[in-house]
Amino acid sequence: MTRYILRRLVIMVPVAFLASVMLFILLKLTPGDPVLILLGERATAQNYEALRHDLGLDQPYPVQYLAWVGHVAQGDFGKSLRNGAPVKGEIQSRLPATLQLGVTALLLGVVVALPLGILSAVFRRSPLGFFASAFSQVGVAIPGFFVGLVLIYVFALQLRWFPPGSYTSFTDNPAEWFKRLVLPAITLSLFGAATQTRFIRSGLLDTLHQDYIRTARAKGFSDAAVILGHALRNALIPSITLLGLQVGAILEGAFIVESVFAWPGIGRLAVQSLGARDYPIVQAVVLLAVFVFLTANLLVDIAYAYLDPRISYTRQRA
Repeated sequence: MTRYILRRLVIMVPVAFLASVMLFILLKLTPGDPVLILLGERATAQNYEALRHDLGLDQPYPVQYLAWVGHVAQGDFGKSLRNGAPVKGEIQSRLPATLQLGVTALLLGVVVALPLGILSAVFRRSPLGFFASAFSQVGVAIPGFFVGLVLIYVFALQLRWFPPGSYTSFTDNPAEWFKRLVLPAITLSLFGAATQTRFIRSGLLDTLHQDYIRTARAKGFSDAAVILGHALRNALIPSITLLGLQVGAILEGAFIVESVFAWPGIGRLAVQSLGARDYPIVQAVVLLAVFVFLTANLLVDIAYAYLDPRISYTRQRA
């Protein structure tokens, strides 16, 4: 297992390199000139060329890329084009808010999907089974921004149970922090909960018809012991795979959800920076998302070996 983990860590290096190249090229192809945005009405030919030189944008693209990658390798993501602040500091100040929202949404999705998927598989012909199927289809089909707007209208504007947006630090006011976290966390978790419910239900329905399940029932094990102790462990393998992919989906969804709820995380920061053509911040946020996604998939592979002892990452010698 140790050799496998080291091998995967080595593979992550070229993957991150290719991601950085694609990111750099796509941002350079994005319409708009950050120099013109920064200068505004002060944009003269002389000022324009001077600022391009100061920012290093007058260099050939390969030179710009190598300079950027060299600084990133040293932990320096450059400075924001808008305010000159270090990009690393900008992300560090926004990262806790995104982690709070993302981890809460991920856990909420699992807490909802696990019992709903199990119960809908066991009682598949009951109203609960039909509800789980409807929930999984609706949760996948409805866009996140629409769900957020509906939740704001119903629970913030009409019922006034929760604030419509913004953020309060947990250390400043835990109760207010929780109230402001509820709606964006529900919005961000809906897609993950719906897809996980479908995977858990399908996995259990398939597993419950296996021979070893019939053997366990024949030995006199209770239904709860058969489902939780035997069937669920194998049925969760596809869900674990999906969970790793959902880490990336959570970060992607944070771009929209944080904008809808005025949540000051790195997703909202990336959206604002992209509109202002603040490339250093956008590049840093996307690279962070790539790193998180690769790490999550590595953890998923490790979890496979725990859930299914038949899976081994060590080479068998003849």
